Amino acid sequence: MTTVRSVLFAASFVAATALLVFLLSPALLASRRAARRAGAVWGHVTIFLLRCTAGIRHEIRGPLPPPGCIVAAKHQSAWETLALAALLPDPVYVVKRELLSIPGVGWYFRRAGQIAVDRQGGASALRHMVRGAKAALENGAQIVVFPEGTRVAPGERRPYHPGIAALYRETGAAVVPVALNSGRHWSRRGFRMRPGTVRLEFLEPIEPGLARRAFMARLEQRIEEACRDIEADTGRARLR
Repeated sequence: MTTVRSVLFAASFVAATALLVFLLSPALLASRRAARRAGAVWGHVTIFLLRCTAGIRHEIRGPLPPPGCIVAAKHQSAWETLALAALLPDPVYVVKRELLSIPGVGWYFRRAGQIAVDRQGGASALRHMVRGAKAALENGAQIVVFPEGTRVAPGERRPYHPGIAALYRETGAAVVPVALNSGRHWSRRGFRMRPGTVRLEFLEPIEPGLARRAFMARLEQRIEEACRDIEADTGRARLR
């Protein structure tokens, strides 16, 4: 049954994405905010398809982050990329530059003003990221960044990249950590689905002013501890 659900979702997701790229194309000629709202539609449609075909629901904990902040999220699957686009009012993502080359979807990334970073670009890439983040924050957007830089399987740990510390220091914005368990239900590679409830929690913001090392330690501690708590809650739910 899990395989059937996975195939059904994959087929419907690809078809829906292709259809939305066409139907929402007027947003490519409108404002950046309109292109971001097109991303929100994509997120809502994906959430609907997950529930109908794969039996995956979601639960959101904590207040939504305010405008003008940085959202630093655990990254376990494609789910949070799409869900945050649907949940947040005006998100701008820090993404790898290669995503802009994806036919169709890449056009929306460009028009929406997502901050594309060359991961091999060193200091110049960091400066580009900070400039883009400052401009977006000044317009009331929320910067979405995945501090580990890649999808990480549940229970695994990867180093948190220093780019998040640079954004925190240079923009003077509060950082809202985000914990989740999406990788338990949508595999980090491909479309392997497992029915259940994805839990996402917006944690207490980290206010500006901490030294780099203290900030990085606090960010990682909050996210990883909250992810363990979510896993424990999930385990208890299975036993009931």
